[in-house]
Amino acid sequence: MPAEFGLPMAVCVVVASMVGTGVLMTSGYTVASVGSNQYMLILWVVGGVTAVCGALTVAELSASMPRTGGDYVFLYEAYGPLAAFLTGWASFLMGFSGPSAAAAFGSAKYVLAPLQLPEGQAVLLQRLLASLAILAFAAVHVSGRRQTAHVQGWITGLKVAVLGVLIVGGLAVGWPNYANLDDSQPIDSGLATSMMFSLVYIYYAYTGWNGASYLAGEIRNPQKTLPRAILIGTGLVTLIYLAINLVYALALSASDVRAIVAGPDNKPNFDRVAPIAEIAARKLFGAKWSNPLSVAIGLMMLSSLSVYMLIGPRVIYAMAKEGQFPSIAGRLSTRAETPAVATVFQIAASLVLLWTGSFEWILVYASVGLSLFSILAMSSIFVLRIKRPDMPRPFRTPLYPFTPILYLALTIALLVAAFVSKPDVSTISLVSMLAGIPVYYACGAHKRARPV
Repeated sequence: MPAEFGLPMAVCVVVASMVGTGVLMTSGYTVASVGSNQYMLILWVVGGVTAVCGALTVAELSASMPRTGGDYVFLYEAYGPLAAFLTGWASFLMGFSGPSAAAAFGSAKYVLAPLQLPEGQAVLLQRLLASLAILAFAAVHVSGRRQTAHVQGWITGLKVAVLGVLIVGGLAVGWPNYANLDDSQPIDSGLATSMMFSLVYIYYAYTGWNGASYLAGEIRNPQKTLPRAILIGTGLVTLIYLAINLVYALALSASDVRAIVAGPDNKPNFDRVAPIAEIAARKLFGAKWSNPLSVAIGLMMLSSLSVYMLIGPRVIYAMAKEGQFPSIAGRLSTRAETPAVATVFQIAASLVLLWTGSFEWILVYASVGLSLFSILAMSSIFVLRIKRPDMPRPFRTPLYPFTPILYLALTIALLVAAFVSKPDVSTISLVSMLAGIPVYYACGAHKRARPV
């Protein structure tokens, strides 16, 4: 595929990959879990540090191996075809299909929130609207790269503008409620576990700092462009996240959030605080302003869906070209030279997840899977430093080896907490990842694999 994307598009991909479903849907879960706005903000700082460490690590890997496929390429070089297949498999299911379903689901929740529909009816309409969005953006990206760059640029611009209005307006109106930030409490073992598990939600929100690496083969001068795009995008997003969460904290106390989760029937349902930005806006500005803002937020979340539908098929395409996925997925559309068949695979997986799981279930399922394969991918920097010492490295990870070690330690800690707090969905996520092993052999990928 020809290289047509520059630094602005690469930064847009990073920002669009990160900002969206996570920060606009998971902060309510975090506050409800830990019972403190102050701890919630601290956890978002920890998540930002983790993301920067991961970004610095993947910047070296991407600059050294600037080929389309991202983590798949790194794992192939470091651990061989089976590991590469598994990370590609997990990326397909939980790295892009899961987030695509979650982004579309979240967008529909915000767009329909002003209607105040009964829960059962609302979920059905949300899934229908989300399905249409997935199909629409798949069609856009299959049609050609010029259309992709144009649509992605405009939607990302809308995202930044809407978030800017929410941040500036929210801080101005909500600052008198600064007492909401002074709600720390003694940390015992139970709270510590809840805080570590909450990093699962936050980790999901920060996921995407490696988004541009999946388009490496289509970016001009990737050795210089990729590290700059990844670091600029991650830095901007970290600042945006802290500002948005500060607005949530000023709008709603921890007790307010927990009361919403409990509901009038006192039957806890975390999905009640999923559209946290709409709830905060309603509290700060009233329905007159929060309703149109909710619709605008829903529309801007389509930026994340768009980028997932853009990048995900590239992973499947890369696998197919290496003989590790059905060869039909390696075909490009004749006219636009885009991975049309691979896009169909992702549409199918996204729709299955969308129609079979709740929003929180999809979120935890995807986050655990992302954490599992990111550990494998980021650890490849150590293997390649030893195995391929002469590999050109236009960018080297600062403070190596401490930077990747910190990333891996924090990610492993949140995974342990996830299996303790949500053993069912965490186990399903792990089993889904390991299910790729029989698929690998059943498809004969082990026979067709060849060096990258």
